[in-house]
Amino acid sequence: MEPSATLAVVAKAKALKGQGKPVISFGAGEPDFDSPPGALRYAEKAIREGQTHYTQSNGLPELREAVASYYSSRFGLDYSPNQIIVGAGAKPLIYEALASLVDPGDEVLVFSPAWVSYVEQIRLFDGKDVIVDTTGTDCIPDPEMIARAITPRTVGMLLNTPNNPTGAVYNESTLRKIAALAIKHDLWIIFDEIYERLVYGEHEHRNIVSLVPEVMDRTIQINGVSKAYAMTGWRIGYALAPKWLAPKVGAVQGHLTSNACSIAQWASLGALKESEADVVRMRQEFSRRRDIMTGLLRKMPHISFPEPQGAFYVFINVRNTLGGSHGERAINTDGDFCEALLETEYVAAVPGSAFLAPGYVRLGYANSEEEIREGMERLQRFLEGVSLRSDM
Repeated sequence: MEPSATLAVVAKAKALKGQGKPVISFGAGEPDFDSPPGALRYAEKAIREGQTHYTQSNGLPELREAVASYYSSRFGLDYSPNQIIVGAGAKPLIYEALASLVDPGDEVLVFSPAWVSYVEQIRLFDGKDVIVDTTGTDCIPDPEMIARAITPRTVGMLLNTPNNPTGAVYNESTLRKIAALAIKHDLWIIFDEIYERLVYGEHEHRNIVSLVPEVMDRTIQINGVSKAYAMTGWRIGYALAPKWLAPKVGAVQGHLTSNACSIAQWASLGALKESEADVVRMRQEFSRRRDIMTGLLRKMPHISFPEPQGAFYVFINVRNTLGGSHGERAINTDGDFCEALLETEYVAAVPGSAFLAPGYVRLGYANSEEEIREGMERLQRFLEGVSLRSDM
């Protein structure tokens, strides 16, 4: 199992910062905003009232009811609170869903570039990840390629839209075709929509179950408060599962963590109930930062990137620099690129290899405008100092 590359980059950047280096990190998938006031009020009230004990393993009834209400109003979907599992972040919920679904040798489709933990979690259950590359189709899965990847051992697929690391937002036509394939081949779907509130411009997030209700009984939806509500450290996610599966996921969680932090659950209830205006404000700010970062990147040499439509990342193609050098440093891989960038300009980015896409680099724009402008100035200076293989 490979360690988390995003956490490794953050750790190295913090170590350099601790040495007094002027590091700017675009590595973590974490908003720089404070958690919303509604979340803080509910947390403080819960502490004062002594809500510091075990909760139900699947989560506070009040929070599960709020999640059900949110999915009803936002997507028109009818989930009962008993179909909702509140966990210590989205990551363990994906793990618990896979634990309930994957047997040794089962194949699970993953659309690359993909979040760093998907394949590692599949492998933890002796499953086999089958990668469907989207870099040649504007980072949107090609249903024909998906169909060719399905074998008798295929049991399910992992979807992530808006996508980390590319910022791609899967369109309605693609989602309908993927749903049709799931029905035809009797596959389950883990639908990771943790960034669903962070979509920009004319683009729109579509929920696969809302589009194709027939897949509700084979889809596990993954969401949470980390990204949209700037509550990464509270560690609260939630899964919405079919009636036959929810108790199995809940049973895994019961043996794994008992329950998520009680105070963090109350804070999440406050976020869902009182923080809609904060979500809108943060989304607008992310949109502005996206425009700033992409506008500056377009002026830089040697790179290209798909236009991000959601989340808060830009996925940059740096293949033109590979085989070249920066000063005395050879750049043969995207890892070399990121290491040289960090050591010379103190800018932290994540290698695309971590997302199953060698030759790319992920930059996050969940930073202040000042940091984005300074970081992009340093990146441009770095790129201008790269000697390409053709120049050598």
